[in-house]
Amino acid sequence: MSSLLSQTLVAYTVEFDNQFERRMMMAGYRGACLSLVVWSNLMRFLTNAGQSVRDLAAQALAPEAGLNLGCLERWGFVVLQADPADERPVPKRLHARAGRLLRDGWGSGRGIRADWLVHLTEKGRQATEIWPSLFGEIERRWEARFGNDQVEGLRQALGAVVDQLEFDLPQALPMHCNDRVTYAKQHHRREAANLLPVLLSQLLLAFTLEFEQETRVPLWLCANTLRALEQGPVPLRDIPRLTGASPETSDIGWQAKPYVAIEPDPAARRGKVVRLTPRGLEAQRTYHRLVHEIEERWQTQFGQEKTRRLRDYLRSLFAARNGDRLLISEGLVPAEGTVRAGAQAPALGRRGVGAAARQRMRDLVAQTEMFVRDPVNALPRYPLWDMNRGFGP
Repeated sequence: MSSLLSQTLVAYTVEFDNQFERRMMMAGYRGACLSLVVWSNLMRFLTNAGQSVRDLAAQALAPEAGLNLGCLERWGFVVLQADPADERPVPKRLHARAGRLLRDGWGSGRGIRADWLVHLTEKGRQATEIWPSLFGEIERRWEARFGNDQVEGLRQALGAVVDQLEFDLPQALPMHCNDRVTYAKQHHRREAANLLPVLLSQLLLAFTLEFEQETRVPLWLCANTLRALEQGPVPLRDIPRLTGASPETSDIGWQAKPYVAIEPDPAARRGKVVRLTPRGLEAQRTYHRLVHEIEERWQTQFGQEKTRRLRDYLRSLFAARNGDRLLISEGLVPAEGTVRAGAQAPALGRRGVGAAARQRMRDLVAQTEMFVRDPVNALPRYPLWDMNRGFGP
């Protein structure tokens, strides 16, 4: 269930983000690769009048809002203004890259105060005008691709389970998968957003919270990197391809270190291989056991028929074909002129196309080609949002 929810959400997000980039390019903002998750969890709460950081974080159910706002500030979508009533000085320094005197910590979460006001820039206002219209556009594409009955059936199946959730959840997965956030129980049910990515995200987040109550190993790590190593050692360079994640988010970081070992490749003169350690093997056994147990609990909690219908609708998305190609692949083909299609564009917040940006573009193109060619095996089993991709997959 968690893998199906994840792959469907990533497929929707990639298609949505491609169209957002295309629309922003038409509006004069080339390379504005800001992802759906940023709108759902943050930007949709911003108004022309401005919002305090404190109120924004409360509305977004996102304690990490400061760090995300720092990114949006650096990328030119928002500006942060100190509270006029706050007489404390704001430290400033010459920013090395911008070449201007800016607040200390500009472009990051450092130093942002809860009472500061967040305002949209012209670029940010343009983005907030484009995002809402894209939901209807992508839904019409899915209806044309899979059929109206299929899309409506999926929405109802998702909604039938989401409506029974106990917690007040954000409309998208958190932008930082390393954060274990707790959510309050709902005292009154919020007006449900009937959008497919919202329903997919909330149900996946509910599954994640239940999974991570019973193990210290995060679901994203089990479903992606540790799963890719089940059959034995693999070359370190193959991890992004085997997980479907970006090189940055699939990197063997500190959270993976207790569960994997990196060793010289015995079959090559250069390079390294990654294998599971005994703790990693135990984590994988726990992963398979827990996802099975949670699905069984969900059948009892939400109803066997509801969970069966939901699984059937999700599976059907990855079985429907148009000739030799899976229909889910059609939405993953990038729009002409976008970075995923191979277009050259500056990285977010930059004016020129540097070496790092060119490498990330090549990585995006390679990932996209894998998704289109073999979505069932290439799409990640858990979404990982890459800050270098505007928090896209």
